[in-house]
Parts: sequence; structure tokens; C-alpha cells
Amino acid sequence: MEPLTTWATWEAFKAAQTEIELPAGTVAHIPVTIRYIDMGQALNGTVLLMHGIPTWGYLYHAVIPLLTQAGYRVIAPDFLGHGWSDRRDRFDRSFQDQAWMIVALLDVLQLDGVDVVGHDTGGAVALILAIEHQPRVNRLVITNAVCYDRFDDDMLDLGHPLRWQSRPLADLIAALEESLAAGLSDHSRLTPAFRAGIIAPWASETGKLSLLRNAAALNANQTMALVDRHGRITAPTLILWGMDDPWQKSEDGRQLASEIPGAVFKPIDGASHWVQQDAPAAFAAAVLEFLAIAPQSPT
Repeated sequence: MEPLTTWATWEAFKAAQTEIELPAGTVAHIPVTIRYIDMGQALNGTVLLMHGIPTWGYLYHAVIPLLTQAGYRVIAPDFLGHGWSDRRDRFDRSFQDQAWMIVALLDVLQLDGVDVVGHDTGGAVALILAIEHQPRVNRLVITNAVCYDRFDDDMLDLGHPLRWQSRPLADLIAALEESLAAGLSDHSRLTPAFRAGIIAPWASETGKLSLLRNAAALNANQTMALVDRHGRITAPTLILWGMDDPWQKSEDGRQLASEIPGAVFKPIDGASHWVQQDAPAAFAAAVLEFLAIAPQSPT
């Protein structure tokens, strides 16, 4: 059994990340750096964990050890413009661009197919991968995802530079703190370490601008463009939902499950949007149970 590795601080998590450079023309017109966690032995497969906005790979810090201990290799990247990946103000951060970044990362890692877990905007990216890059996705887990045209108003507001660029950094941090609290059912899970870890990448003028650009890239056109193709997804799919989510409602998850062939909807009661922090043991157990019983995609 894989030893249980944990991180006491976000700094330790960041130090455990690997950094690579994707060449110009791969994802953007310039080379971009991507940071990611790569842990565990692929005895049972490889799991790709994708976060959303305004988080980074650290969102999964309590989940990753449970998956590696169960015999999975875990890849947890920071999206373009997020966390400690490239944050320069010189490239797009759309869902499609993030999907191409993931494909390029899998190419570098020589991984043809992985089990994909997507949360929040990472869920939108996961749906793109499952629809447009089917051979890359063995099994699919969508959790509290941005889908259809339901987007958090606070995040959309951040995408208006004229409203936010002139505001002090303290205002942004206060808004993030409010968001973190609103997305947890168990407020004891809003630990100082979690708060500091999620906010850290944005707590500078460079980070602030990058977050504004990430928010500006939120586009319901890209999620609505997937709707009539949900039925083309061939990967076995679990829709895993924290039921107290104030933003991504469970009705969206149930609708997704009805549109994706064979998909199963599984609620996590007593958990909200940041379900990986709210209920990490229940989250990991549900993912592991699904991976244990679901066959790999025929593609």
C-alpha cells in the first residue's frame, strides 16, 4: 500500500509540484509553464484531477493521498493562469484552451488515457475532453461543475476589469474569503491552512490580474455548445455532487446524468461546493468505488 503522504501547508504542496514548459504553438503562441502534482503508482490506473476557479490543484490536497494509497497515480495540474502555472497576461484561458493544455500535458507525460475528475470550471473542461478527445478519457467524474448557463455572479463580476483593476488587493482577498465560507457546509473545514492555500496565488498584483483574466474567460457559449453532444460521451460517467452548493445546483447535475448515456448521479449530503475540502473522505470513497466497478471506456 502506498504510504499516506500529506501536506501541512500550501507551501509544502507547491514544493511537491513539478514544472514543465509547453512549447510555443502547443497551447499558446508563446511557451507556457505548467505546474502539477504527479504522485503515486498506477497499479490501478491514473487519475487526472482538475480544479476550477478560483482554486488550484491544492483544492485536492486532502483527496490526493487517499487516491494514491488506493493504488492510483494522480496528476493534478494548475490550469493556465491559475495557481502557480503561467500567469502572464499574454494568452487565453478559455475552457477550450484549458482542454488543449491538458491534452498537451498528457502528451508530455505519454499518457493516452486517464480517469478524469473535473470540478467547477474543471468540470466544463472534463466534458470537452470526454466529447472532443474521447480516447483520452477512460472514466469520467463530474463534480459540482459549471455547465449549461449557470455561472456564479460573483465570478462573472470579477471578469470586468474596469470594475476591479483599480480596487485594492484587500477587496479581492475579502471577496475570496467570503466565497470560501459560502461554499462549505462544515465551517470547521475552513481551516487557516485551507484559506491561506486557496488565496495564496492571488494575493499579489500579478495574481489579482491573472484571476481577473480567468474570470473574464468564463463563457456560457462554450458550455452551451456542449449540450447537444452530452449524449456522445462514451466514457462511464459518475456525476458526484455536494448537495448544499449555492452556485452549481444539483438540478444541473441530475440533468447531466440524464443526458450522458449510462451516467450515475451520486449526492454527497452535508457538503457544499468545495466538496473536496468539505468531505474529502466521502469524496474519495465515492470516486474509488466508481473506479473499482466501472469498466474503462471502450475507446
